[in-house]
Amino acid sequence: MHVLVLNAGSSSLKFQLVDPETGARAAHGNVQGLGVGGRSHEEALREVLATLGDVRVDAVGHRVVHGGERFHDATLVDDEVIAAIEAQISLAPLHNPANLMGIRATRALLPGVPQVAVFDTAFHVRMPRRAKTYALDAELAAEHGLRRFGFHGTSFRYVAQLAADHLRAPLELLRIVALHLGNGASACAIEYGHSVETSMGMTPLEGLVMGSRAGDLDPGIVLRLARELGVDEAEALLNQRSGLAGLSGVSNDLRELQRLAAEGDDRARLAINVFAHRARKYVGAYAAVMGGVDAIVLTGGIGENSASMRRRILQRLELFGVRIDEDLNQDAKVGVEQPVFEISEDRARVRTLVVATNEELQIARDTAAVVRGAEEVRQPGPIPIAVSARHVHLNRAAMDVLFGPEAELTPMRPLSQPGQFAAEERVTLVGPRGRIERVRVLGPLRPRCQVEVSRTDEFLLGVDAPVRHSGHVQGSAPITLEGPAGTLHLDEGLICAWRHIHMHPTDAEAFGVKDGDEVEVAITGGVRDLVFGDVSVRVSEKFVLEMHIDTDEANAAELDTGAAGAMLEVYSTPKGGAVGRLEKKRWRG
Repeated sequence: MHVLVLNAGSSSLKFQLVDPETGARAAHGNVQGLGVGGRSHEEALREVLATLGDVRVDAVGHRVVHGGERFHDATLVDDEVIAAIEAQISLAPLHNPANLMGIRATRALLPGVPQVAVFDTAFHVRMPRRAKTYALDAELAAEHGLRRFGFHGTSFRYVAQLAADHLRAPLELLRIVALHLGNGASACAIEYGHSVETSMGMTPLEGLVMGSRAGDLDPGIVLRLARELGVDEAEALLNQRSGLAGLSGVSNDLRELQRLAAEGDDRARLAINVFAHRARKYVGAYAAVMGGVDAIVLTGGIGENSASMRRRILQRLELFGVRIDEDLNQDAKVGVEQPVFEISEDRARVRTLVVATNEELQIARDTAAVVRGAEEVRQPGPIPIAVSARHVHLNRAAMDVLFGPEAELTPMRPLSQPGQFAAEERVTLVGPRGRIERVRVLGPLRPRCQVEVSRTDEFLLGVDAPVRHSGHVQGSAPITLEGPAGTLHLDEGLICAWRHIHMHPTDAEAFGVKDGDEVEVAITGGVRDLVFGDVSVRVSEKFVLEMHIDTDEANAAELDTGAAGAMLEVYSTPKGGAVGRLEKKRWRG
């Protein structure tokens, strides 16, 4: 299969013809001189197609910068999708219009070839509300769509998976701070495979210092510039004459600034130092957001090629466990043959990697996955839904403290998953602001304690619990447990459980998924049908087919005892009633 990947700009059309399976490029290039007084995007595409000769184009993948709130995955292009991209032009005026020109040119010249839009913002769409919400009047923000979106998502997805492969660890177990450093620059906190915070906001102006963009500014500066220069001139200043170019007064090219700095140019030196300082500040902040960090990834033109900038950014991060080997840092070279180069010292607790990004390959993979998914629609049977209320898992030591030495759990009722049961024993959860009594303990005992609550429970207790997969409690929230025999404080262990589906291997085969995949599931059987995204698939010989959601999620779908016969008895398998239907599998590049 060959995917033609197009990145249409206002004055250029970059292209690659890629085999998504092997990553091999059959052709690539960049047609310049488009726009006012030059060639059209359709004319440029004709030139591109002419260079391909007899090679067949099976699908076209388009890079689209801004997808707004609607698009959280790559999407087949149709009239409705084009209209939705047009609606985001005000948020990406330099990019979305050109992206649309590329799409329209392709529709005209390759009308029978499927087209897929891959959005820079998609990776960040499901950031936690606290990360994507500006502290503005809520009604005003909702009316005007004022929220944080983030960008460089395609790059972050790609390099995070390469980092996980290099570290020989599942991406779902890693906390990564990724820095995409180039003329456009941003940082991303990737917690267990998902973006939980990123530096760019509603537009690409927020965050790190960039080649010609200012990054973070006091809003008062923007207001003053708008008043004194006018809105259009202020916008041009912040987008095109700020950042490294504005600080140095001469260039947005880091190589040129480094040459000038070596010759004693103070403005060039300041530009370099401000760039590094801002990036280092974000690394520390994102380590705090995730409760720790396992790896730091540097990518993009500067991240991949500037050893001196990597050193400036990573110095003084030893408190987090970051230690780089300067010889390795100087030697680091990445590319197609060696996309990952580790520059950590052997004793470093945090692994530091230079990773060559390849957004075109990621777009090709996403495009192929969407096209194949449209061709292979599976309709396996329904998925039973179980609603999991707050509960506690204990280890042997905790059992002794809370219920007495050598106390054992008393099975009350078996659960749907073989070997698991709801116990007679209950405990009280004690948080900084409130208490929740009579919380059920589930058995059997586990190696580590884990307490699972809903978002509503969080507010009642006064805690901030991360959304985690079961068993991944490192760096999670603290909680105090009270039992009949004693009190136990856990420094970590309180989580909101990631919604998930238990599957036997035969079920996974029927649905066409594997352990660790994430899917969207349409919930039916209640008063209000919903589609849940980011549903994790867990596959084991020990599992039976069942999706688990918490009480808040069940309430959102209004799944109650009257919903199509669904039985929402806590810790039991629904009989009949609410079911889920697997809608689509997300490509994990």
